[in-house]
Amino acid sequence: MAFAVWFTGLPGSGKSVISRKAAEILRREGYMVRILQLDRIRRTITPEPSYSDEERSIVYASLAYMAYLLVDCGINVFIDATANKQEYRDTARSLIPNFAEAYVECPLEVCIRRERDREETYDAPRGVYVGSKRSGATVPGVNVAYEPPRNPEIHVESSKETIEECARRVAEKVEELFG
Repeated sequence: MAFAVWFTGLPGSGKSVISRKAAEILRREGYMVRILQLDRIRRTITPEPSYSDEERSIVYASLAYMAYLLVDCGINVFIDATANKQEYRDTARSLIPNFAEAYVECPLEVCIRRERDREETYDAPRGVYVGSKRSGATVPGVNVAYEPPRNPEIHVESSKETIEECARRVAEKVEELFG
C-alpha cells in the first residue's frame, strides 16, 4: 500500500534537499516516489499569494487532498511544505492511512543564513526572511508561529547531520514504517 510523508520544518531547514535525496535513495531500492513541492504548486493555486491564514488553510488542504489522490492510486508521495500549523498536517493524516511526518529541525538563525546564501531555491521565493522584515510578509518562525510536530514518525536535525545522513535516516525509517 502506498504512503505519504510530509516534510515539515522552517523555510531553509533543508526539507527540499533532504526529501529529494531520500527519494533518490528509495528509488534505488525499488520504490517509486513522487514529490509534491508546495512552492511549485502554489504558483498554480495562488499565483499572487497573500500568505494569509485563510489562504494557507486552502493551499494546505488542497495539497493534502492531492497527496491523498496519489496515494489512493498507489503512488508514494513526499510532501515538501512548511505547513506551519499542526492542523494542516493533521488534515493529511486524517485522509491518508499510511502517513508520516518528517520533522526537519533546524535553528532559525541557521535557516536564515542558509536561505540567504543558497543558490538553488527549489522554486521557493528568494529572500523570504529578508523580505519579511522589509514588507511585513508572514514567515513561519519569524512573525507567524511554527508548530513543530507533536510526535513525528521521523525526526532529523539538519544543522547537526549532513544532508546525506538525514536523507539516509529518512529512507531507512520510511522502509521500516511502510516497506
